Amino acid sequence: MATSRRVARVASLIQQEVSQMLISGIKDDRVGAGMVSVTAVNVSNDLQHAKIFVSIYGTQEAKAETMAGLHSSTAYVRRELGRRIRLRRTPEVVFHEDMSLELGDRTLSLINQLSAKRTDEEENQGEETEN
Repeated sequence: MATSRRVARVASLIQQEVSQMLISGIKDDRVGAGMVSVTAVNVSNDLQHAKIFVSIYGTQEAKAETMAGLHSSTAYVRRELGRRIRLRRTPEVVFHEDMSLELGDRTLSLINQLSAKRTDEEENQGEETEN
């Protein structure tokens, strides 16, 4: 078992290296369909498994196409990680779509709608009391 500090350090290295691969290493055209960024990497305590969370900006079709491209490039990503990061065993790589940015956007939109509605209601009540 690795210490939590080592796990965090390995996760950070994997995030940096996969980000570099997204920019210049992965040649699959499907990966370029949407704007992709690595938001987080979770590595198991035994350093055998790495979940890579990616945020994809674009249409639903572009997101699906990008995820398909990422899933097909997992062998390449794992091989490159093994070459770039010196570990006894290279972790199994799994890509997951990170929906947190979209959920945050949706939450802010709902809060703004409620705020605008409240402001309109307060203005309407103010006009009624004046009459």
